[in-house]
Amino acid sequence: MAPVAACAKKQGCGRSFFVILSAERCDIMRDFHVTIDDQTPSDSEAPDPVPANRIENQTPASVISKPFRSVLFPSSASETVCEKSEPPDFFKDLSLDRIVQEVIVGWREYDLARFFYAGPCDMRTIAYRQQVMKDIEDDHLMRAIQSFTSEMKRMRALLSQIKDNNYRYQGERFLLSAAVIYCQAVAALKRDIAEINLGSRGMRAFRRFLDEYAASDPFNELVKDASTLQDEISAIHYCLFIKDDSITVRDYDSEEDYNAVIERTFEKFRGGEARNYRVRNQHESGMNHIQEQVVIQIARLHPETFRKLETFFRKHADFPEDTIVRFDEEVQFYLSYLAHIRQFQNTGLAFCYPRLTRKSKEIECRGAFDLALADKLLREKKKIVANDFFLRGAERIAVVSGPNHGGKTTFARTIGQILYLSSLGLPVPSESARLFLPDRIFTHFEREEDISTLRGKLADDLMRMRRIFDQSTPSSVVIINEIFSSATEKDAIYLGRRVLERVSALDMICVCVTFLDELASFNEKTVSMVSMVDPDNPAIRTYKLVRKPADGLAYAIAIAEKHHLTYQWLKNRIQA
Repeated sequence: MAPVAACAKKQGCGRSFFVILSAERCDIMRDFHVTIDDQTPSDSEAPDPVPANRIENQTPASVISKPFRSVLFPSSASETVCEKSEPPDFFKDLSLDRIVQEVIVGWREYDLARFFYAGPCDMRTIAYRQQVMKDIEDDHLMRAIQSFTSEMKRMRALLSQIKDNNYRYQGERFLLSAAVIYCQAVAALKRDIAEINLGSRGMRAFRRFLDEYAASDPFNELVKDASTLQDEISAIHYCLFIKDDSITVRDYDSEEDYNAVIERTFEKFRGGEARNYRVRNQHESGMNHIQEQVVIQIARLHPETFRKLETFFRKHADFPEDTIVRFDEEVQFYLSYLAHIRQFQNTGLAFCYPRLTRKSKEIECRGAFDLALADKLLREKKKIVANDFFLRGAERIAVVSGPNHGGKTTFARTIGQILYLSSLGLPVPSESARLFLPDRIFTHFEREEDISTLRGKLADDLMRMRRIFDQSTPSSVVIINEIFSSATEKDAIYLGRRVLERVSALDMICVCVTFLDELASFNEKTVSMVSMVDPDNPAIRTYKLVRKPADGLAYAIAIAEKHHLTYQWLKNRIQA
C-alpha cells in the first residue's frame, strides 16, 4: 500500500487540532505506531509532560475594586436571609413546587431552586429585584445577556472536561479555548450594554464593574495571552503519512490540499444540496490514544508553542472572575421566570409588579389567577378564569364558601402564590396588586390520615394548627383549606370559631376555605366570598368568586338539580 498523505490545519478555538483521524479509522488502528519525521527536533526539546487535570492555585484573576457583588441582593447581609436549600412547608399546598419546577426546567445546571425557596425577602431586596427585572425585560438587554450566558455555557462545558481528561495537551487546549470564549463574551457584553438606558441600581452597578474589569490589567493580560497563543496555534500546519500500522507526522510543506482537489473534481456532478450522510464522530468530545500520540509528535515539531500552552495553563487556570461567574448564575433567576410567564402574557394574561408595604394590611388584587393551574389549562387549551380579591380597613379574614369544585381551593392557592412570588421581587399573575408583605406564610390544608403517628385525623389537624399559632405573628399570613372536615358539623363549627378567634386576636391575614357557612360572618374582621354557579344551570361552575353573604343556596340547588329533587322536578313527577 502506497503511503497516504493527509494535511490538517488547526482552526481557532475548540478541539480542532486534536481531531485528526476519523472515528472509523481510529477504531481499526488501535496498534498504530506514531512517529515523527527524522528532521524533527530531539526528544529533549519537547515540553515535559504534565497531567492535564493538574490546576495549581493561582492569584485571583482580578485585583480591581468590587463595589458591585450581586444582581439579586443589594448587600451581602441580605444573602444569608434569601438563600435556602429546601422548599418551605407550604410549597406543595400552594402548588408553588409545580411552578418552580416549570420555571427552572430548562435551567437545571444553575441550581436556581434555592433562590425560589428563599422568601419572604426584605423590602430593600424586593425593590432591588423588581428594578433589575424591569431592566432585563428590555429586548436589547435580554438578548445581550442571553448571548453572554450562552457563551459562558460553552466555556463551562470546556472547563468541565479538564478535570476528567487524561490527555495533557487536550486539557491545556480546552483551557485556552475556554479563555478565548470568556474574553470574547465579556467584551461583547460590555459593548452591548454600554448604550442601553438602565434604570436599576443593580444593573448600573454591574455595568460600572464590567467597565472597570474589562479595563483592568489582569483581564487585558488574559486577552493578550489567549489571543496571541490562539493565533500561534492556528498557524501550525502538519502532515500525516499513514502506512500499514504506522503514522508519520511532519511539518506541512506546501502539499496540495486533497480535499480541495476532490471537491473540484466532483463539482460538475453537483445537482443541488445533497442529503448529509456523515456519521456523528463518537470521539468528538475528546481525543483517543492515537490522536494523543499524533499531538505529542506535533508538540515535538513545535516545542516552543506547546511550552507557551503549558505556561498559559499554569498561569490562567482560574481565569473566570468570581463576580462575572456569579452574575451569569444569578441573572438566570430573572431569565427563567420571564421566559416562563411570557407564554401566559402571549395569550393575554396579565402580570404586574405589586406595590408592597408592611405598614398597612389592606390587600387588593385585580384579575388574579392560579399560575400552576394556568400552566396546565394552557397546555389543554382551556379557559383560564381570573378573580378579584381585596381586604379593606379592619378586614383581615376572608371566608370562602360555595359548592364543591367551584374554584374555592384554587382561589386560596392563588392568593398564597401571589403573596409569596411578590416577596421574591417577581411579577405576579394579576392585572394589578397592592399587597402586605408577610414575615411568614402558613398553610393548613387537608391531609390524609397517617397511621404511623397513632393519632386520628382530627387530632392531627389540631396539632398542626397549634404549631402554626406557636410560630405565627401579627405579620404572618395563614391559608386554611377545609379544616376539621373529619369532625361532626357541630364540632367543626365550634373548633372553626376557636381558630378564627385566635387569628382575629393576632390580627393576622387569613384566607379560610370552608363548607361551614356559619364561619362566614364570624366578626367585623371577616368577609364572605362565595364561588358562583351559572344562574341558568346551577350544576355548572363559573369559577368566579364574589363578596356576598354565604347562604348555601347555590350548593343546595345544584345538588337538588343533580338528583332531580327541585320543586319543578318533583312537580313534574307528581303530575306524571
